[in-house]
Amino acid sequence: MTNFIDRRLNSKNKSTVNRQRFLRRYKSQIKKSVSDAINKRGVTDVDSGESIVIPKKDLSEPIFHTGKGGVQDRIHPGNDQFSTGDRIPRPPQSPGQGGGPGEASDSGEGEDDFIFSISKDEYLNLLFEDLELPNLEKNQLDKLIEYKTVRAGFCAEGVPANIDIVKSLQGSIARRIAMTSEKRRKLKECQQKLEQLNNDTHEHVKEKRELNEEIIQLKEKIDKVPFIDTFDLRFRNYTRQPVPTSKAVMFCLMDVSGSMDQATKDIAKRFYILLYLFLTRTYKTIDVIYIRHHTQAKEVDEQEFFYSQETGGTIASSALELMVKVVEERYSESNWNIYGAQASDGDNWADDSPYCRKLLAEKILPKTRYFSYIEITQRAHQTLWQQYQQLEKDNPHFAMRHIKTVDDIYPVFRDLFHKNTQDIKTTG
Repeated sequence: MTNFIDRRLNSKNKSTVNRQRFLRRYKSQIKKSVSDAINKRGVTDVDSGESIVIPKKDLSEPIFHTGKGGVQDRIHPGNDQFSTGDRIPRPPQSPGQGGGPGEASDSGEGEDDFIFSISKDEYLNLLFEDLELPNLEKNQLDKLIEYKTVRAGFCAEGVPANIDIVKSLQGSIARRIAMTSEKRRKLKECQQKLEQLNNDTHEHVKEKRELNEEIIQLKEKIDKVPFIDTFDLRFRNYTRQPVPTSKAVMFCLMDVSGSMDQATKDIAKRFYILLYLFLTRTYKTIDVIYIRHHTQAKEVDEQEFFYSQETGGTIASSALELMVKVVEERYSESNWNIYGAQASDGDNWADDSPYCRKLLAEKILPKTRYFSYIEITQRAHQTLWQQYQQLEKDNPHFAMRHIKTVDDIYPVFRDLFHKNTQDIKTTG
């Protein structure tokens, strides 16, 4: 079997095909490194590339070698230390400066773990693989753009796997007809003349000889026309065609009250940055509404949502009321897939928490496809968590998760938005 290797170079002078093959082969190790790296990043550099470290032992490949034991004859270079018949001791194995014990000599030289860099696109592809918005219904024929691969006629260039045999043979027949039609017409005329001369009572030796020579030449010219040529080849062509899909809006509600210290706010920001990157990368035209709240809620832009230093008391219902108002004014549930994500440390006025549960139960959850609540705290759960727990039992599209440290962000995020094909619905 013939193997073709694409040696065209990308901008970094590395083989694109071999690089993608490497990423596929060590996908599990790379994904583990990516999930570990997300916890070590700052809020501002979460969407850049990454240097991936793979232990050298994970890159090992099976090899054929001579097993231990048996009689072996070896030829070694001359030396001034050993004589014929001497038993040479095995060199001692000791750790050095490499990736692990027994991998280096006593001089401190060894092999390090394999380190390579992945681009921003490769990093985000691995970060958000197998994630999706739950319960997304195709209820509107605009906004979100999806594509499907469809046939788009034929083209003169392509890969061997896409050759259309019937179309190529049709082109071959047409070419041979066009190139030999005149010669075949002359050949037929010559053969008819020769037949007439053969039926004549006179010999006509010279004329017969000339006709026979011309017939032979015409047949040779016709035979020289190839049965199929590269010009005849036709390849099936494919193109990406946009298909009608859904439009969706994501509400991001974040508590910025005084009880949220800077470390807690950073965790909330990291979660929302992950959510923002996931949404804008996967769904190109999705609307994202940012709402910050303390005692009062305010709709803000992306810059103010992530970097504003405003603070105050805590009334969580103000953010939910603003969300309800925005939905009623701009986003009808019949035309939009509505999603919500709320992050808080759980601290709230005790009298306000039951009202938050009521708002969710009566005005928000009936209109949303999915709503998630993230509580970021190392203390015991407050009244807001306890009130929301009553909703979780009867609303499968409502999810609650607890984040204690930065290490919990990515696992919780993947848990909330993991792909489940059974959740995909289509309405007529």
